[in-house]
Amino acid sequence: MVGRQLPNPIVVIVSGLPCTGKTTIARRVAEQFSLPLMSKDMYKELLFDTLGWKDRAWSRKMGRISIEFLFQFLEAQLAARRSCIVESNFKIEFDTARFFKLKERYEFNSVQILCVTDGDVLFERFKRRAESGARHPGHNDHLNYAEFRETLLCGRWQPLDIGDRLVEIDTTDLNTVDYAAVFAEIARALRADDNDD
Repeated sequence: MVGRQLPNPIVVIVSGLPCTGKTTIARRVAEQFSLPLMSKDMYKELLFDTLGWKDRAWSRKMGRISIEFLFQFLEAQLAARRSCIVESNFKIEFDTARFFKLKERYEFNSVQILCVTDGDVLFERFKRRAESGARHPGHNDHLNYAEFRETLLCGRWQPLDIGDRLVEIDTTDLNTVDYAAVFAEIARALRADDNDD
């Protein structure tokens, strides 16, 4: 209907340390709600496939470029008033301000899903994934155990300080994640937003 104010889009932000199950969670949410999903690693692996890969310094550079692409994707969705999912290891000290800047420009609500895992389990999971051959070789994870060890043993990031809804999920055992509770929280956010217009 011409002139009808569209409801605020919902941004589902899936965050956490490497190997906490972010991609698994994000894909389940995308499938449940038919929302577009973009992750930093999707872009990063496309860059690896296009430009090649070599060492950790190159991987970090591709990571920085990829996060810029992710925020471009997010801004395009928000400009079109579309809800979406973004997934990355977002960091409070860098990314909180970026989300606030977008909130100033485009009115949206968010549901932040923070994946946390027992540190010892997480470090072992990280090593298993790195050695399994399932992860893109451009990440060079098998060369980075010393770099990641201390961070992974913490088991968690701090959530982004952006207000709205925060859902913390223990992903120590991915088979016991209560997806129904996660879906219910997102559904509540979507319903609340529909009721606001």
